[in-house]
Amino acid sequence: EEYPEEKEKYPPQPRYHGRHQLNRHPDGLEKCIGCELCAWACPADAIFVEGAPNTEEERFSPGERYGRVYQINYLRCIFCGLCEEACPKEAIFLTDRILPTDYSRNDFIFGKDKLVETVDNRIDVTKRQTPEVIEFKQQKKLSHNR
Repeated sequence: EEYPEEKEKYPPQPRYHGRHQLNRHPDGLEKCIGCELCAWACPADAIFVEGAPNTEEERFSPGERYGRVYQINYLRCIFCGLCEEACPKEAIFLTDRILPTDYSRNDFIFGKDKLVETVDNRIDVTKRQTPEVIEFKQQKKLSHNR
């Protein structure tokens, strides 16, 4: 009777895994480099990534590649967070936002249009990370942290 009208009375738990978000760099470029490690790590085979090379005319990420196609099928996703752990660039993040309901199965396949964060609606990706994880990610001697 109270939910969803009074959502603030029922905040998500700190470790809640909600819908995914593709993060951007502060300059607006996407963090996803199209490496497909998140898709390989997904036990439900819910993620599809197709990488493509960046060009000087069209640059989407700072590297030489970017994720041209990025889709998550929420009918298959089990919200385990392995995609988040596998990503070397912290491009994918499970937010505390609740996935909306719908009547069509096709509406549960989210593409980049629904997944890429808007610059004015950023989420602090470190709020769920433990101090050990943050310390590990700050080690510059590891090649994927550079």
